[in-house]
Amino acid sequence: MKKRIESVFNILDWLPGYNKNKCTGDLKAGLTTGIMLIPQGMAYAVIAGVPPIYGLYAGVIPLLLYPLFASSRHLSVGPVAIDMLIVAAGVSVVATSMNKDPVGLVILLTIMTGILQLLMGASRLGSLLNIFSRPVITGFIMAAPIIIALTQLDNLFGVEMSGTQNMILIILEFTGKLGGIHVASLIWGGSAIILLILLKKIVPKIPGAVIILVASTAMAWYTGIERQEVDIVGTIPEGLPPLTVLALNYETIVQLLPTALTLALVQFMTITSLGKVFGKRHGYIVDSNQELIAVGASNFMGSLFSSLPISASFSRSAASDDAGAETALANVFASAVIIVTLLFLTSAFYYLPMPILAAIIIVSVFGLIDIQEVKFLVNTKRSEAGIAFFTFFCTLFIGIQEGILMGVGASMLLMVYKSSRPTVAELGLIPNTQSYKNLQRNPDATKIKGILILRLDASFSFMNAEFFRDFILEKSRRQDKETRYVIIDGSSINILDTTAIESISSIVKTLDSWDMELYLAGLKGPVRDIVERSGLEEYLGRDHFHRTSHEAVKKILEIMDSGDKGERSVKYDDLSS
Repeated sequence: MKKRIESVFNILDWLPGYNKNKCTGDLKAGLTTGIMLIPQGMAYAVIAGVPPIYGLYAGVIPLLLYPLFASSRHLSVGPVAIDMLIVAAGVSVVATSMNKDPVGLVILLTIMTGILQLLMGASRLGSLLNIFSRPVITGFIMAAPIIIALTQLDNLFGVEMSGTQNMILIILEFTGKLGGIHVASLIWGGSAIILLILLKKIVPKIPGAVIILVASTAMAWYTGIERQEVDIVGTIPEGLPPLTVLALNYETIVQLLPTALTLALVQFMTITSLGKVFGKRHGYIVDSNQELIAVGASNFMGSLFSSLPISASFSRSAASDDAGAETALANVFASAVIIVTLLFLTSAFYYLPMPILAAIIIVSVFGLIDIQEVKFLVNTKRSEAGIAFFTFFCTLFIGIQEGILMGVGASMLLMVYKSSRPTVAELGLIPNTQSYKNLQRNPDATKIKGILILRLDASFSFMNAEFFRDFILEKSRRQDKETRYVIIDGSSINILDTTAIESISSIVKTLDSWDMELYLAGLKGPVRDIVERSGLEEYLGRDHFHRTSHEAVKKILEIMDSGDKGERSVKYDDLSS
């Protein structure tokens, strides 16, 4: 029982060694990220389409719960801009079609996301859920800041917008309202954007968003911003997040389920990938299943207290690490900052101009665009760069969830295509060795006259069985007339299914009609077991199976010597060592 409890509550693994030095580091990190979370939380709630206070509510219960379960010690959790875009995309459709309150839908989405993550973590599905490949995530993250920035045009320019997340519709709607731009709102928001960029360049260590938030609120109060007709945050409820009792509706749950599943998987991808970055940096292992349980429990319990969905924030995690975070308890200290703000400081945000929140959102999200990552994909693998750009354009021009799903689909299709047409290398002997290498990549490798050696660089299954069969037969047919033997080097084959067995039998029959013989070499134990159980070994003959290509070549050369079949470039005696 004790081991089971410790396996769930990961805090018990490191809490006994907690000391004053670690507490000092966590305190500094928590204060830093807590202060950052105030403007970010309020701004990200606006992205989700709910009042700013819900961004602060997301900084209480989830941050207190996450350290209990987390295997990562350096992640800072809370609302994240990318997640809020997914939330807004899913909730806005349901809210419009069913005439529902967006706040209730967002909280319901939070609890659904948490339940899905808990089920995934409890089922140990962490290693199976990486359906979002690196190019898909890259493409989505390139598109998301553009969409998020466009959704803030109403707050930045002081115009009424419908709230769609489709880029084309936003641009068309905005261009139709250019005559109604509110100049004062644009001055407030534009000035904030310029100052935020300057602060980031000149003093990157200082939380520019906090400075702008405080300064703009004070200035708005002093100058009497109501007379300028600029939208302000207004009254923010004081006190801790209230207990939420949701009226569950089956139809609503069904409509939100695709968004909840998308959000659960995107958060899993974010939190495990970031966790592994910091885990590698500090020398500990991050358990993906435990992270699912940690973020799932945080979302589930947080939703009962009006929280938005939470995940790991790269910017706050990096700031927390720089400030000296030692354990996940830094999140508890960050939560304390939010609690103090909710209890005593909410009235101070009454005059906060909405264009300032729009400016904070726009500047923060464009920091997510990683040009170096795009260059890496383009320089490393063009096909994966193509998936990234495909996801990017689909997300921009079709929709958030549609773009992600289409990117995942394209990524899987690419994987299937590559699996169906893998590399088949023709091998030659490296002089004075027993090693056989790809002739195209090794100029010193020598072909053995009369023998064709092919290495299959993939598993041999139904996905590529026909391709392998056609390739081997076509390659064999094109060889010079003296080629009588074909060796398949199976050292790279990990899987052999019944379709592949059938293809090998077909190859044997066709080669036999051409007066050629097939040999198999280097098969691994599990693959050899399948060969034996299928009857292929008996059909082909035990003497046609060898541990290495070298042994197969020696056997064939013995046969050729005994029959004196033509002049060869390599003799049996040369291979006897």
